[in-house]
Amino acid sequence: MTLTLAHARIIIKAAFDKGVEMGLKPLTIAVLDAGGSLIALERMDGASPMRPDIAVGKANGAVQLGMGSRALQTRAETQPFFIQAMNALAGGSLVPVPGGVLVRGKDGRVLGAVGITGDTSDNDEACAVAGIETAGLTADHG
Repeated sequence: MTLTLAHARIIIKAAFDKGVEMGLKPLTIAVLDAGGSLIALERMDGASPMRPDIAVGKANGAVQLGMGSRALQTRAETQPFFIQAMNALAGGSLVPVPGGVLVRGKDGRVLGAVGITGDTSDNDEACAVAGIETAGLTADHG
């Protein structure tokens, strides 16, 4: 199984809907495949200009290191030089705060990742989980 554009569209719509339901600030959502390539990116009206880079960075860190960005934040707190080195290897596209969530298939294999930014990191993560689960996939936020 692979993460498709159809999945990405379901994830994005459900995550946006969750953000509206929660009364959040404008969100930006990136969906990457297992190799870290962008499948889809959307931002709500009013989202600030840097948000696409942040959303991609959250998802990219998760998929490239195989752990949700919440786990990356914990790692950054205990091993800051490691995360700094990984960010350098990732070309600066690694954002180690919650909101980057791995997408796993029914067999547990990583299919890609979702990165969301715009509100608090915990709220961003909640929207990513809602989107992934609505698509019938498993969310792994670390």
